[in-house]
Amino acid sequence: MTYLIPRDFVAQENARSLAQLQADYDALAGVLQRRGRDIEALTTQAGGFSVALPSWGVGTGGTRFARFPGQGEPRNVFEKIDDCATVHQLTRVTPGVSLHFPWDRTQDPRALREIANARGLHFDSVNSNTFQNAAGQPLSYKYGSLTAQDAAVRAQAIAHNIDCVELGNTLGSKGLTVWLGDGANFPGQHNLRGALERYLSSMREIYAALPSDWLIYIEHKLFEPAFYATTIADWGTSFACATELGPKAKCLVDLGHHAPNTNIEMIVARLAQFGKLGGFHFNDSKYGDDDLDSGSINPFQLFLVFNELRDGVARDGAAFNPTYMLDQSHNVTDPVESLMSSAIEVQRAYIQAALVDTDALAHHQQENDALMAAQTLKQAFRTDVGPILAMARVRAGGAADPVACYRASTYRDHKAKERPPVAGASGSGIV
Repeated sequence: MTYLIPRDFVAQENARSLAQLQADYDALAGVLQRRGRDIEALTTQAGGFSVALPSWGVGTGGTRFARFPGQGEPRNVFEKIDDCATVHQLTRVTPGVSLHFPWDRTQDPRALREIANARGLHFDSVNSNTFQNAAGQPLSYKYGSLTAQDAAVRAQAIAHNIDCVELGNTLGSKGLTVWLGDGANFPGQHNLRGALERYLSSMREIYAALPSDWLIYIEHKLFEPAFYATTIADWGTSFACATELGPKAKCLVDLGHHAPNTNIEMIVARLAQFGKLGGFHFNDSKYGDDDLDSGSINPFQLFLVFNELRDGVARDGAAFNPTYMLDQSHNVTDPVESLMSSAIEVQRAYIQAALVDTDALAHHQQENDALMAAQTLKQAFRTDVGPILAMARVRAGGAADPVACYRASTYRDHKAKERPPVAGASGSGIV
């Protein structure tokens, strides 16, 4: 029998801290009222926020050197759905799940969709995988996929992406994310311009296969595994390719796919300005593509990204609607706990950005008052919006303290008994 946390248990756990939460909420309401802000409006706004979960994120990740499996980790896509449902049950901000093929391939996608819907979930964008060789795959991607010199390899990669679109359409998804590690490890390994030409030729065939209401997201990455020259290495190349392909092609920004100290919020502003910002993969980093928990290293950067997103909504209204997803590797923590914490941190940055005094900020910018403009942003960032997030969760049936509730439920212990390890089965397809 599959264990899911009972609703009554969550309510009982909330009852222990509800009085303290109400006191903190009322105190924050007074602070915000003096600034002319309505806490109830902000709580409603928090309740409307959502960020998708990566199916592979509920499994233990790994490094280039080793992978240390966790207890009770999911062994197939159906067990991943249970873990994703638990994250959403307690946080109430993660109703979408992003699948990755072939890792999450199932012979009965309709049954998977029904089970997900029964758990209160839907399927976000699907992800293709041509950066690994799948079992039984006739041709290798060792020297590239969509940019490969061999036309037969390119045809295989194109067919895989189109297959992902067809699977995603059955599941109710509306988008395909394409990231590939194609590139060169040595100068002269390939013609740099020719590789991009082959990429665009391949992507045009995939683009042509998209349903009319779908988008294709181009994800860029500075390096790895192509350490000399990655074909889609930066936002400029991504933007140029998305523009070349057409209106259904958008750019996807992974926060870890940049050189250290890159001004990611400016990239967000540029892509938003030109109508090509499609969405985000949220994580955090210290050195490179570390895939650490969102907000664990540089929460101010996350806030600044959402400040640009706030500006995009103010300028373009409902037409500005990028998608949000977590993309992390959990090596030393319980993946469910990390995903819950990360979802809350992303939601926190969203509400902090909503607290920016935009009139004051515009005035200071107009007056070239750099210090006060920065202080205006800092005031919003320093505001502890935790009571707003917790109240929004409780009102939606989630947990006031998701991690504490999760641990008290002994969910992981139950899963350790339900899911004995199976050789070759892993909740994460990365390693």
